Amino acid sequence: MDFIHYLDPAFLIQTLGLLGVFAIVFAESGLFFGFFLPGDSLLFTAGLLASQGHFNVILLWLGCIIAAIAGDSVGYAFGKKVGPKIFSREDSFLFHKKHVIRTQAFYEKYGKKTIILARFVPIVRTFAPILAGVGNMEYRSFFVYNVIGGLIWSTLLIFLGFVLGSFIPDIDQYLLPIVLVIVVLSFVPLYREWRKQQRVPESRP
Repeated sequence: MDFIHYLDPAFLIQTLGLLGVFAIVFAESGLFFGFFLPGDSLLFTAGLLASQGHFNVILLWLGCIIAAIAGDSVGYAFGKKVGPKIFSREDSFLFHKKHVIRTQAFYEKYGKKTIILARFVPIVRTFAPILAGVGNMEYRSFFVYNVIGGLIWSTLLIFLGFVLGSFIPDIDQYLLPIVLVIVVLSFVPLYREWRKQQRVPESRP
C-alpha cells in the first residue's frame, strides 16, 4: 500500500470518519504542512457518501465550514507571528519556498480576493492565509473574506457530491475518474500562472 493510497479521499473518509474530514479541512486550510492533503476531492467525496447515508449532510457541511474558517484563522496567526522570515525559511520535506512565492503572485494579481479564490486552488489555498498574516492584512477584512470563501467552497463541493450521489445511480463506481477530473481542474489555475511566468522574458541588465 503506497503513500498515494493514503491520500485517496474515499480511503481517508472511511478510515477517519467525520471528525477526520474536519481535521483534514482544518489542516489543509492554514497549516503550511497540510498543502499536500486533498481538499476539493475530499469535500466532493464526503458529500457523495453523505447522499448514501454515511453522514448527515448538514452536520458535514457546517463542520467543514467551521474547520475551513478556523484553519485559515490559524494560518493568519502563524503568518503574523513569523512575518517576512517565511521567505528566507530553508526548504524541507514539508515546506517549499516556491509555494510561498506562487501564492504571493496570486496576491499581486487578485489582492484581498485571493482569500476567496485561493479556496479553489490547491497549495495556494494553504499559504494564502499565512501570507495575509505576513502582510498584516487587517484581521476584520481577512475574517470577512475568510468566512465567504469557506462558505462558498464547502457548499459548492459538498452539495455537488451530494446532489450527484442522490440522482445518479451507482455513481460511486465512477468516483475515481470524477475525483481525477476535480484534481486536474483544480490545478488549472496553477498551470496557467506557471505558463505566464514562462512567457515573461528575463530582464537584461
